[in-house]
Amino acid sequence: MNAEAIVDIRNLTVTFTGGRTPVNAVNGVNLQVARGEVVALLGESGSGKSVTLRSLLRLHPEKRTRISGSLQVLGQDVMALKGAALTDFRGKLVSMIFQEPLLALDPVYTVGQQIAEAIRKHEPKVTREAAEARALEALKRVRIPSPERRLKAYPHEMSGGMRQRAMIALALACNPQVLLADEPTTALDATVQIQILLLLRELQRELGLSVILVTHDIGVAVEVADRIAVMYAGRIVETGPVRDVIRNPSHPYTKGLLGFRSGHGAGGGMGDMKGGRLDAIPGAPPDLAKLPPGCAFAPRCKYAGDECTQTQPEPVSIGAEHWARCLKLAQAAE
Repeated sequence: MNAEAIVDIRNLTVTFTGGRTPVNAVNGVNLQVARGEVVALLGESGSGKSVTLRSLLRLHPEKRTRISGSLQVLGQDVMALKGAALTDFRGKLVSMIFQEPLLALDPVYTVGQQIAEAIRKHEPKVTREAAEARALEALKRVRIPSPERRLKAYPHEMSGGMRQRAMIALALACNPQVLLADEPTTALDATVQIQILLLLRELQRELGLSVILVTHDIGVAVEVADRIAVMYAGRIVETGPVRDVIRNPSHPYTKGLLGFRSGHGAGGGMGDMKGGRLDAIPGAPPDLAKLPPGCAFAPRCKYAGDECTQTQPEPVSIGAEHWARCLKLAQAAE
């Protein structure tokens, strides 16, 4: 593992086996996150982003999920953790902000009780009074209005933006080193989204957190992330520093997400955009229970040839730390 990487995912494959046909939700994902880095997993719904995130916390039902590959955080083998070690890992080393805090927060306990309980669960020697004091400090850290009042409020008594701030406070209460954020602003209006994103970025820098952010919104990724990993059908099809991916998107799927116009070949840049109507990506994502042998994006790709439907593309280097999986790119590089 890279000495600077705090999260190291190697060849992660996740298959859900509870139905009649196994669903290949994640297919050979490799992802490293450096200390203090924010990586955005970008893609349409069903691309495997949230499945990858939840695998890091072992949140999938074990009896109905088959996971292979390597998951390491700070050198710890996540798949080998059991019992108290796994409980301690969740929340204390790695924590998560869920998409809908109203579902993630317990409706029968106040926000203060939930934060204090999380602290005492991971730090049994902390007294109830001390935990409550830390809960108040956690709410102040996320700049929730009237924190003393919100400490005694139930989740349903708070607005969507305040609930999300409370969820962030809960996630950071035990000072984790890795924060997982699963579409943390999707349920919020545009103004509140911006406030939450700025807050996340500020807290990330202040605390030196490593963050993996799941989003389908390219604007969110650009606002918050240092690096983007574009996912499609359970695979990372392009990754690189935000600036490089935005200026020089190289996989046809990435170009589609950015709304590129017709007629631009692989390797085009932002300078190719000169107004006019933007192309929507035709078709729909593939059935993950029946993935094709070749490139999963081929049926929707205007550049695909016969070979694309039969051959699984390997990563092609575009530049420093920037690569994409595309047979047309590989052929152009030869």
